[in-house]
Amino acid sequence: VPVRYATPMPSAQVKSAVLLAGLNAPGRTVVIEREATRDHTERMLGGFGAKVVIDEVPEGRAITLTGQPELTGRALSVPRDPSSAAFPVAAALLVEGSEIMLPGIGLNPTRAGFYDTLVEMGADIAFENHREDGGEPVADLRVRFGPLRGIEVPPAWSASMIDEYPILAALAATAEGKTVMRGIKELRVKECDRIDAMARGLEACGVRIEEGADYLLVEGRGVGGVAGGVTVESRLDHRIAMSFLCLSLAAKAPITVDDGGPIATSFPDFIGLMRHLGAEIGEVAA
Repeated sequence: VPVRYATPMPSAQVKSAVLLAGLNAPGRTVVIEREATRDHTERMLGGFGAKVVIDEVPEGRAITLTGQPELTGRALSVPRDPSSAAFPVAAALLVEGSEIMLPGIGLNPTRAGFYDTLVEMGADIAFENHREDGGEPVADLRVRFGPLRGIEVPPAWSASMIDEYPILAALAATAEGKTVMRGIKELRVKECDRIDAMARGLEACGVRIEEGADYLLVEGRGVGGVAGGVTVESRLDHRIAMSFLCLSLAAKAPITVDDGGPIATSFPDFIGLMRHLGAEIGEVAA
């Protein structure tokens, strides 16, 4: 049967599950979210012929799906993932002399907060060849090395970049000044407590931090200022592992991650790609 469901916390996965279940329910299924989350599912369902209506209501954002639609198959082009792209982008920003091009990166507004934040920090990123692909906005990203400055990242941005805060914290460690990330309590309940994992790892690397229930402050040490030379616990979290491997590229001494296996969760080609770009990443003998 159709339901009217308010998500208890921002979650595109929960929203998508309810909407997909609603396809087989007669009548209208409504999902209400207090904060907007990534909207790939809504776009995809509309592309297949479902009726999806989005309204602003007093409780937040309401997505209404009319059930049992007549769907039509179609060919889809899936844009390249902005969350995975965040790591080679960060590497280019960290290593002096770097310049890379990443073609066809998805820049859906519900996913592009990381790149908006980097521009605010002074990153040298050019967004070229803007276009729409598979119903999603995409562009080619040209990224060059350059110093970053610390900024205040407001809570309103968190939903559009929640998966990128670990790599943002790594970049913030090399920036000039303080970077404050607020409204990020969801990071406490990801694959691990990502706020604590990044805070402890950065402290081990000689970076001063301050943390609270839903914020992380990183005091940047500037280009070449991160000490490194330590082993960091990945806590079985792919993004923690990749973030510290990227930070190692700019540290005074290499950073070792205790377990790189979880990287395959989301980015099985990460190490090969980074080596292709010139990174020296090797396994440490047990």
